[in-house]
Amino acid sequence: MASLKFPIVLLISSLLLHSSLAEMICEDLPKDVCAFSIASSGKRCVLETAVKKDGDVEYQCRTSEVVVERMAEYIETDECVAACGVDRNSVGISSDSLLDQQFTAKLCTPACYQKCPNIVDLYFNLAAGEGVFLPDLCNAQRSNPRRSMVELMLSSGAAPGPFSSQATAVEAPAPSPM
Repeated sequence: MASLKFPIVLLISSLLLHSSLAEMICEDLPKDVCAFSIASSGKRCVLETAVKKDGDVEYQCRTSEVVVERMAEYIETDECVAACGVDRNSVGISSDSLLDQQFTAKLCTPACYQKCPNIVDLYFNLAAGEGVFLPDLCNAQRSNPRRSMVELMLSSGAAPGPFSSQATAVEAPAPSPM
């Protein structure tokens, strides 16, 4: 009988311990640590703006649908935020910063690229969404920083925007009268 009590006590104590541990939920995080954090669910936290009834804008931490494969319950360190050149007050998740050569230069430094896997994973996936392989972007940034992202996007088969450097002016048709 004594041999059955130990596993039961162990099971009950582990259940009590598990239930007493709080899960990290994005909506519960303060705005100054929201961006670049990962909830217990493995989903990225994202800072969003909301307009209050009085017209003032406030920041809120929300859970995105972006899932991180091998991390959970993670708040990015101030060291990585500084090393990678990211801003905790950035709203949403966007690949736009990859077009900024100063940002890409910081992202590709050993202090960021080799020591901040959360931020690198985020921008690796954002670059992939644009058809760019982040290691190639970093190599191109080191060799030709001014044209790195544009060249990689064009070489990857990504379509250029509506206006390219070779575009000629075309008159748009006049709108029809109503």
